Amino acid sequence: MKILIIGASRGIGLELVKQAIDAGHKVTALVRDKRVFEGHVHRNFKVRVGDIMTRKIVEGACVGQDAVCLTIGMVPSSKPVNLFSDGTRNVLGGMEQAGVKRLLAVTGIGAGDSEGHGGFFYDKVTRPVLLKHVYDDKNRQEELIRASGCDWTILRPALLTRTEFTGKYRVLTDLRGIKAGKISRADVAHFMLRELEHPAYIHQTPLLTY
Repeated sequence: MKILIIGASRGIGLELVKQAIDAGHKVTALVRDKRVFEGHVHRNFKVRVGDIMTRKIVEGACVGQDAVCLTIGMVPSSKPVNLFSDGTRNVLGGMEQAGVKRLLAVTGIGAGDSEGHGGFFYDKVTRPVLLKHVYDDKNRQEELIRASGCDWTILRPALLTRTEFTGKYRVLTDLRGIKAGKISRADVAHFMLRELEHPAYIHQTPLLTY
C-alpha cells in the first residue's frame, strides 16, 4: 500500500513508519521538520515537509495514496485548541480531492463516548482539567470524521507508554464496565498496520488497551 502518515516524527506515527516500511509498504511522512529523518534512506520511504494546517500542502500529500493515517498530538493547553479539527478538515478535503477513501485517526481515551472510561484520576483530574481544551477539539475532530464520506476508523488508545512492542492488547468497541489501562505506542502502530492490511473496524471507534 501507499500510506501517508501525518504526525510521523514521533510517538505512534514514528512507530507506524518503521513497521509499515518493514512490512513492505510505501510510506510518505508529512512532517514540519525533515531533520527528524536525516540519514534514514529507504526506497519505500519519502518525506514531505509541511504543516497539517496548510491546506495546499495536505492536498498535495494525499495525491496517489491508498490510505491516510492521522497521528498528530500536542502538549496540554490552557487556551482553546483547533489543531485537531482544522487539521482534520484539511485532511478530509485533501482525501476527497485525491480520491483517497481510507482514514485511520488516533484521538484518545476520553474522546466521544469513551469519556469516563479512563480510570478515576484520569476522568476526574487529567481529562477535565489538564486536557479539557485538547479533548474539546478532539471531539470536534471525531464529529468531522464521522460526517465524512471516507472509510474511517477512529482509534482511542489508553494511556500511552514507551515500552516495547508486545502484540498482546485488547481491541474494545463495547465499553460497558471498561476502565482503560495502558498501551505502548508500538502496539498502537501494530493495530493500525493490521487494520490497514485487513480492515475489520471501518466506521468504528475501538479502544486499545492491555
